[in-house]
Amino acid sequence: MYQIVPGAPGEQQVTDGARGSPRKKKLGHEGRPMVMSGLLGCVLVLAAVIAWCYYSVSLRKAQLLKTESLDLKNDGYTIRNHAGAIIFSMTFRSGTLDLDSCTKDGNILSCTRSDSGKLNFFIETVQEKDTVMCYRIRWEELQSVLSVEHVMAYNDSHWYGGAETATQYWPMRIQGEEEPRPFITSDVYSNRNAFGGILERYWLSSNATAIKINDSVPFHLGWSQKNRTLRFEARYQGSPFRPPTGQQDFPELSYRVCVGLDVTSIHKYMVRRYFQKPIKVPSPEVFKKPVWSTWALHKTAVTQEKLLNFASDITKHGFTCSHLELDDRYTTDYGEFDFDPQKFPNASGMFGKLRKDGFQVTLWTHPFINYDSINFGVAMEKGLFVREPSGELPALVRWWNGIGGILDFTNPEARKWFLSHLRMLKSRYNVTSFKFDAGETSYLPRQFSTLVPLSDPSTFTRRYTEMAIPFNSHAELRVGYQSQNVSCFFRIIDRDSVWGYELGLKSIIPTVLTISILGYQFVLPDMIGGNAYSNRTAGIINETSGLPDRELYIRWLELSAFMPAMQFSIPPWAYDNEVVRIAQKFSELHESQVAPRVLELAEEVVNTGDPIIRPLWWIAKDDEAAFKIDSQFLIGDDLLVAPVLEPGKQERDIYLPTGRWKSKRGEYKGPTYLTDYPVDLDEIAYFLWV
Repeated sequence: MYQIVPGAPGEQQVTDGARGSPRKKKLGHEGRPMVMSGLLGCVLVLAAVIAWCYYSVSLRKAQLLKTESLDLKNDGYTIRNHAGAIIFSMTFRSGTLDLDSCTKDGNILSCTRSDSGKLNFFIETVQEKDTVMCYRIRWEELQSVLSVEHVMAYNDSHWYGGAETATQYWPMRIQGEEEPRPFITSDVYSNRNAFGGILERYWLSSNATAIKINDSVPFHLGWSQKNRTLRFEARYQGSPFRPPTGQQDFPELSYRVCVGLDVTSIHKYMVRRYFQKPIKVPSPEVFKKPVWSTWALHKTAVTQEKLLNFASDITKHGFTCSHLELDDRYTTDYGEFDFDPQKFPNASGMFGKLRKDGFQVTLWTHPFINYDSINFGVAMEKGLFVREPSGELPALVRWWNGIGGILDFTNPEARKWFLSHLRMLKSRYNVTSFKFDAGETSYLPRQFSTLVPLSDPSTFTRRYTEMAIPFNSHAELRVGYQSQNVSCFFRIIDRDSVWGYELGLKSIIPTVLTISILGYQFVLPDMIGGNAYSNRTAGIINETSGLPDRELYIRWLELSAFMPAMQFSIPPWAYDNEVVRIAQKFSELHESQVAPRVLELAEEVVNTGDPIIRPLWWIAKDDEAAFKIDSQFLIGDDLLVAPVLEPGKQERDIYLPTGRWKSKRGEYKGPTYLTDYPVDLDEIAYFLWV
């Protein structure tokens, strides 16, 4: 039985009489869009919430992986300058970071895992001063892996520093593809592809960035011309580096990157922060008057008679002399410390005459004792040599004058023995000082041991340079590694008597600028005209004389007159009277005008470490042209020098940075190019800042 139940107006509701429950009414078509809209709204709200959560997480992650102007990614990092432009990029080549393992605590961002396992990675921000921001980066492996490698991009900037090289350019040029190899001191004259005898783990960019690799790193350097990158690698395996005693051979790559406002200010900061300064200035006489060496003129055939005649000719032709340098070979055998009686029958009388004639004399020395020397057995018995890995026998080495042992300058007894012989020569003959030759790690055996173990082989070079400290006033070194405090003249490696960039005339300015940037300011630019080695001499006048090209000699002489010191060996009178006149003119110019300014700057070096010989960008900090010029230089901030470095030229193009510049031909307002500026054979172009 059914009954009708009243409902809402216009609506009927039927109930089941048996159950008394209402029957569902079907939803009309017009209600479905409302439900769909509601569901869609819920989905959109949920999506928005999820998106916001992801955005918040990404913001937190981005903030976590950012420290000041550095942005970290799993495969590297970038640094921006004050204007927000990327100026430094480093890629992690040997591994990638697990960013989920990264945390940030104050100014330190650290990570604990990479794709290969556990590690200790951190970047610490150090606000050194208002205009400098530094980042300490360390990637330390906590397990046995072969190497750690980071790759630095050039970023369309120009880079300077690193090492003396055989083919020297300014700024650096990346040529070819080079796997990372040990960054240690080497003799680039015998190995033209090696790193040179003066080097530091420091590079500087025109983008106002600088990088300094830590001393503790087993550091290898490579590069890629294709990718325009430098490759920094830490590695022990197959390397001359050794982990410190008691430590595992897990490689660690650590360094500091600093960013400043301009290239000059950031370099000044780095030098003051990381480089030692000379303790004092060498003898002013070396800055003022030329050094005269017997080497290029006589080589090993020097004798007492030749030395006395050389001194007599210097005086006869009206030249001054800071000191006369008696080079290889005056001893009977290599490793002895007295004169060969056949070649120098009356050494005491010879020195007496030279002193009477106003000459101070320095002697050539080296760290080798050949096996045929009477001192070889003495040094072996006393345990003074670098030894084989077992430590039982001396390690024989080959150098350019034979085979012998090399003194272990980590051994106090070896240092004492060596210095005692030098002091004996000094007192017996009134010798003024010494020319310390060699000292590169390339002359160490491939496998060796020293009394004090060397984690970094180049520490041997530093220990050798310390032997010159007691004789610093007139001493000369050709190697340097962390040796800026040794107050001696540092000579660039032997030059060939050629025009080009490979150990030739064109290489002198790039080399002097490079080692100046590395903190070595008392520079001796080798011998005027080069060393006149056979088969490495341009334009030999005749086969018997072996003299380099006359024009090359003159242009070399003019450039040397504006260096911190001048060094003759091939004498001007070996050519003709005109060359003698030009040499006298520029020697006098050096002594009267250049040396006083250089000595002022040398006194400043002790406090600041700033270069004496400076690149043009030193005063033109944002000038793209100044970053690339390698044939001009500054002495201080106000003397610009532009020598002729091309054969057959009596003019050259010259760039003058911003300012007013005065030469003997007039005044000029920079920045400007002077095209075909006339420079006669007996002239050099130089300008004073007004």
